[in-house]
Amino acid sequence: MAERELDVLVVGGGVVGAGTALDAVTRGLSVGLVEARDWASGTSSRSSKLIHGGLRYLEMLDFALVREALKERGLLLERLAPHLVKPVPFLYPLQHKGWERWYAGSGVALYDAMSMARGHGRGLPAHRHLSHRHALRVAPALRKDALVGALQYYDAQMDDARFVATLVRTATAYGARTANRARVTSFLREGERVVGARVQDVEAGGEYEIRAKQVVNATGVWTDDTQAMVGERGQFHVRASKGIHLVVPKDRIHSTTGLILRTEKSVLFVIPWGRHWIIGTTDTDWDLDKAHPAASSADIDYLLEHVNSVLAVPLTRDDVQGVYAGLRPLLAGESDATSKLSREHTVAHPVPGLVVVAGGKYTTYRVMAKDAVDEAVHGLDARVAECVTEDVPLLGAEGYRALWNARARIAARTGLHVVRVEHLLNRYGSLAEEVLELIVADASLGEPMHAADDYLRAEIVYAASHEGARHLDDVLTRRTRISIETFDRGVRSAREAAELMAPVLGWDKDQIEREVEHYEKRVEAERESQRQPDDLTADAARLGAPDIVPL
Repeated sequence: MAERELDVLVVGGGVVGAGTALDAVTRGLSVGLVEARDWASGTSSRSSKLIHGGLRYLEMLDFALVREALKERGLLLERLAPHLVKPVPFLYPLQHKGWERWYAGSGVALYDAMSMARGHGRGLPAHRHLSHRHALRVAPALRKDALVGALQYYDAQMDDARFVATLVRTATAYGARTANRARVTSFLREGERVVGARVQDVEAGGEYEIRAKQVVNATGVWTDDTQAMVGERGQFHVRASKGIHLVVPKDRIHSTTGLILRTEKSVLFVIPWGRHWIIGTTDTDWDLDKAHPAASSADIDYLLEHVNSVLAVPLTRDDVQGVYAGLRPLLAGESDATSKLSREHTVAHPVPGLVVVAGGKYTTYRVMAKDAVDEAVHGLDARVAECVTEDVPLLGAEGYRALWNARARIAARTGLHVVRVEHLLNRYGSLAEEVLELIVADASLGEPMHAADDYLRAEIVYAASHEGARHLDDVLTRRTRISIETFDRGVRSAREAAELMAPVLGWDKDQIEREVEHYEKRVEAERESQRQPDDLTADAARLGAPDIVPL
């Protein structure tokens, strides 16, 4: 990136930054993308993992946002990432006879109709009305007195961190230069104009001056901090709202469908997640450490209390396998309550050469990226092509459905169980063949991880060799979800994973020990934070673990 001037340098490796890099490079521009930590290490790996139209925004009469999000949901399901984005059913329990069925039913009917009207709703079943008895048959876990009937509708879900890593790889495949562990320390200026950034290589040391005709700041909850480097806060302020999620084993809630429940502040989701459920989320103001938002004991109690209000067999702390906390970047200024702040996004050009994109929601990342590049293009002298990402499938999408149809044959060929092949296809799409090649070369990689048997050993190697994972934390927390899907939070898998990564990344025994020790300290700091009564004490406990492993 430092060798010659780029057309566009994107700062921030979350879903919006990665999407912006893909948008710009597929218009024929020369593009760089830098991320201070790991891909998706901020908000983009800590979401509810939903691709949804935003049913609750209909109630706020925000029809434009819902229409836009439903179109994006359809594109992702059908064309852009069918291997990563999957339909998921939700049950909405009704608690009042008569008016509520009419009121909620008309909202869900409008939701489906808006989806179909865009021509992108055919991939999902239509909603349906359920009687009290039928609802309890679909979700036996519900208390009989918790509902008088129900509605069932469909949205979609994905593994958010995996999606971002695939976006980055897709942008790279089209010619973008991408680097994680590359921190912007300042912007380069010529008079008023921003002409690039000074970037520190966090792993190997050294600083580089990367020059670019336009710089895009896509740093989410860090937007204000990044803007401060040019002495301009810009026309808007980004406020962080904390959302926490609990992960519990599948057998703790007996249901064939996800649940969506109303709370006094927002909505609560119980989302199917492989052999688990994800329960979330909270919505509270956060002005402490942005890198490691901490879930307090009060946050966990809040979610358990609300979900237990409808469950026949209540959940306890002992049922919680994993906990994670993330920060939503909300545009401040419209409301005091974070749950009412806009999920719209804003693009601005605060100084020549610098574009800022902020706000929005995961589902509409592609629209945000398009708007950011459209704005950057104004500062380029040449004519630039229009956005084409509506027709650019992510890596692994091409050929996925054909391989899915042939999964039994692939299982017979490789000796893997067909369920393992399905798992690989739904994580890598047609790139699963690259993972299978590793197993052909070394049969031991076809074995499952000893303490996390949902994942094959080959997936750990592949994360380091193909997916930009630089540390153990990257693999256990983001390339896989071992850190939230096991009761030990991945501690028993740490050494095995580090030893699999070591030959790929050139680690010696000392580095393996450092990686394992660092991971164990991180888990202990998170556990300690979750025992604390409030945000301040939880934040202090979480900061007890160092941020990065020195090489």
